[in-house]
Amino acid sequence: MNTDPIADFLTRVRNASLAGHRVVEVPASNIKKEITKILFDQGFILSYKFEEGNNPQGTIKIALKYDKITKEPVIRRLERVSTPGLRQYVGAKDMPRVLNGLGIAIISTSAGVMTGKQAKAQNTGGEVLCYVH
Repeated sequence: MNTDPIADFLTRVRNASLAGHRVVEVPASNIKKEITKILFDQGFILSYKFEEGNNPQGTIKIALKYDKITKEPVIRRLERVSTPGLRQYVGAKDMPRVLNGLGIAIISTSAGVMTGKQAKAQNTGGEVLCYVH
């Protein structure tokens, strides 16, 4: 049994990206779907597809994105911030800047999962799930 499904999701995407895979499949959950949508909206992945499968919640197929010239992955680093043993919360005024604004922080707020910029614009704080750059 996996105790941290978000870390498992990030690790699968990170490993597939570094190995040069085009598609990665991960077990679905509501929070993973939200993180996948944010990654797509911010341009870190090409596309995604939610599929009903053998497991009750289904799977997410993610098409990874690579630089056309250098063939390097667009996702350089995925870093889990808040863990089940040590939750990291921030207020709207203390929202983290990732790579001086080039990366994103994914925040779980009372209004849903969103980027750090969106949370700051809505003046809401929350739990810092991960950094992507």
